[in-house]
Amino acid sequence: MGLSKLSSLYREVILDHADHPHHKQELTASTKNITLKNPTCGDVINLEINLNDDDIIEDIGFTGDGCTISQSSASMMTDAVLGKSKEEALKMAKTFSDMVMGTEHPQVDLDELEDAAILSSIMSFPARIKCATLSWWALQRALLNDEVGQEEEV
Repeated sequence: MGLSKLSSLYREVILDHADHPHHKQELTASTKNITLKNPTCGDVINLEINLNDDDIIEDIGFTGDGCTISQSSASMMTDAVLGKSKEEALKMAKTFSDMVMGTEHPQVDLDELEDAAILSSIMSFPARIKCATLSWWALQRALLNDEVGQEEEV
């Protein structure tokens, strides 16, 4: 991706999340998990979520391999949704997917995405949109599906 086209601050945040990902771990207990693969580029995200009885994301972790964009997006996503309700997280996943496709959202919705909002410029690189959205799609599919341990391709 021509990271040089992004502002240097954005580039630093993306690289920091890729080099030092937050919540890149297997969970000891999870209520939802999914493996999502992007066969186009080889990115793989294994996402585990632990929802409490009130449907709050109590813990979240991911493993897998992929490019800088997919790994940093997964790190940013886990930071943003930890402690959120299932419904809040689903809304955030929709906002993120819309944002990278160029759909306008109120600033308050973008602010909820925290660091992930900086990936809005990814729409300038159509080949990398799947990389950025892989973890967010995994989140959405895991939260909406009652089946545990699914494996899918996007």
